[in-house]
Amino acid sequence: MTKEKERKMFVGVVWNCAAELKLLLTAILFLFSLITILQFMPSRFSFTPTNLITCISTPTNPINTSVSLINTTFTPPPSVSVINTTVTPPPPSLEKDKVLENGVIKRAFNPFGSAAYNFILMSAYRGGYNTFSVMGLVSKPLHLYGKPSYQCEWVPNDDRQKKVSALGTQILPDWGYGRVYTVLVINCTFPVPVGADNIHGGQLLVHATTNGGGDAKFNTTDTVVALTENETDFTNFVSVFKKPPKYDFFYCGSSLYGNLSPQRVREWLAFHVRLFGEKSHFVIHDAGGVHEGLMAVLKPWIEKGYVTLQDIREQERFDGYYHNQFLIVNDCLHKYRFQAKWMFFFDVDEFIFVPKKSTIKSVVDSLKDYTQFTIEQMPMSNKLCLEEDRGKSYRKWGFEKLVYKDVKRGIRRDRKYAVQPRNVIATGVHMSQNTVGKTTHKTEGRIKYFHYHGTIAERREPCRQLVNSTAIIVDRTPYQVDTTMRDIAGTVKRFELKMIGPTLQRTRQ
Repeated sequence: MTKEKERKMFVGVVWNCAAELKLLLTAILFLFSLITILQFMPSRFSFTPTNLITCISTPTNPINTSVSLINTTFTPPPSVSVINTTVTPPPPSLEKDKVLENGVIKRAFNPFGSAAYNFILMSAYRGGYNTFSVMGLVSKPLHLYGKPSYQCEWVPNDDRQKKVSALGTQILPDWGYGRVYTVLVINCTFPVPVGADNIHGGQLLVHATTNGGGDAKFNTTDTVVALTENETDFTNFVSVFKKPPKYDFFYCGSSLYGNLSPQRVREWLAFHVRLFGEKSHFVIHDAGGVHEGLMAVLKPWIEKGYVTLQDIREQERFDGYYHNQFLIVNDCLHKYRFQAKWMFFFDVDEFIFVPKKSTIKSVVDSLKDYTQFTIEQMPMSNKLCLEEDRGKSYRKWGFEKLVYKDVKRGIRRDRKYAVQPRNVIATGVHMSQNTVGKTTHKTEGRIKYFHYHGTIAERREPCRQLVNSTAIIVDRTPYQVDTTMRDIAGTVKRFELKMIGPTLQRTRQ
């Protein structure tokens, strides 16, 4: 074969394969162009030429089709928040619609999750040798439409001793006010003393049973370890139980929340520490309202031993009435019930007042035959001030300059109250309905409280209307001047200066 023939044969072969060669060359050119472009792309893209090579390489092992390809694991950089996207498979007992023999289609209902917890424990306290009180939150629909029950059980740590059981008594102190959750106080009273051997201790269990509430098909019981007690715990309880109360007067505050005024709280504390005296104590509950400025006001009194601050912000997880204040005051009642002769329940925009010729001690002594007495309200304007204070009202304290009292008649106003806590089983915000002993509402002339509604939640000067009259009608409400609180402002200021010095002199609204 001549060279000319060989050349013609090669050209012919190439010509016949031209389409395939063009396709191959085009693919190679595209591949290398793509690799070149990827090298210049921003680093935030995790796709690299190496990834491309990996993608087009042949896997060494065959893919197991029974394994989900979505189940991939990666480690994100520290700044990235990982969201748990794990999907819980349906339960094996998932029901489906069925066609019955008579042709009726029976529809299926499959519940997932939980609408509300069965029981949320806050605290439990011993109330005697054979009785305990347990405070918690429960599902309001469960109690509204069901009949849940609570069984109390004392389990000694010593296996040789017998367990003791009793049906828990349910008390709903905020009935009608709860939201998703309502407050429940469980009284566990056993037929015999428990844990009194003072050697081994034990546990208080509460068995919370739904009794078909929520889902009539199921009867769920949750066992709650409400209290664990050792030898030292029981000894400490007996010591407090037998001794006279440490405090004459004790304040249990409701939940504090919002952007509260440090100046108004400053005034309230100085006023009431002076009123209640040395043997008094105040428990403040922070539901989000104790910010830096307010903490500066509380700190001197905490250091003096007059104030205890408790952080209860965690309760915000559970949707109850008014930051679960009924739960909070019941916890305070049972936590300190053996440490106080008298326990007061009112708010930080309310000021307790007794006449000049009386003292708070003489008042409660006159009411010692009662477990509970309520206190009459004196509603004050939160914006009306005297014209004579123009230009200098900012230097005066709130209860000193807000002197106009609402005198509208024929209105039922809220009252606040005080109790002898050893005789109270559960409590509320305006009064207790679960007491052992008498209650009186006839305290007019002996004790009252001035209510400056709305002033505690405002961080501005309260005087917004200056009046040059002893009486005025605003928005159909008659007001008259009452200088009762104004007259003692100077005494309270001097008391504060004596007790904690000038540390709070520059407190702002």
